[in-house]
Amino acid sequence: MGLVKMNVLAGWPGSRPVRSAALPQPLAFQLEFYEAADGSVPVRDWIREDLTRNQRRQLGAAMQSVLQRFGVEVCGTGFGRALGGGLFEFRLRLSAPDAALFRVFCHAHGDRLILLLGAYDKARDPNSRRQQREIAVARRRLADHRARQRDVS
Repeated sequence: MGLVKMNVLAGWPGSRPVRSAALPQPLAFQLEFYEAADGSVPVRDWIREDLTRNQRRQLGAAMQSVLQRFGVEVCGTGFGRALGGGLFEFRLRLSAPDAALFRVFCHAHGDRLILLLGAYDKARDPNSRRQQREIAVARRRLADHRARQRDVS
């Protein structure tokens, strides 16, 4: 199975494209969703199934205006943190009425690609064990992705 390429705002119910005037700099990174061997796309499914319409819009806009522009350079800012082993998290805090504390686990792949491996809303479950479980899942998906890339080569 491969990677699913998708504009982060396109195709989500209730989403609207961001006007190019709102993004004065070109986007340096392309986002791709990790696709499991069974064809499921966990981050895309989480966005579609677990987030409200407004949360999808805000996350999509933030991923486009921050993550696609700066990539792994979000680490060390309020938007990201390096987790080691090629993994980093993209963070987004939303205020009421759609309060959320999103964590999206990513891997910089190649020169200009960010692979989206896992995600959850830390505001719904702030338990540190949950965070560690989600990071472990993202690490397994990254290992799976790397193994399938080697098999293709």
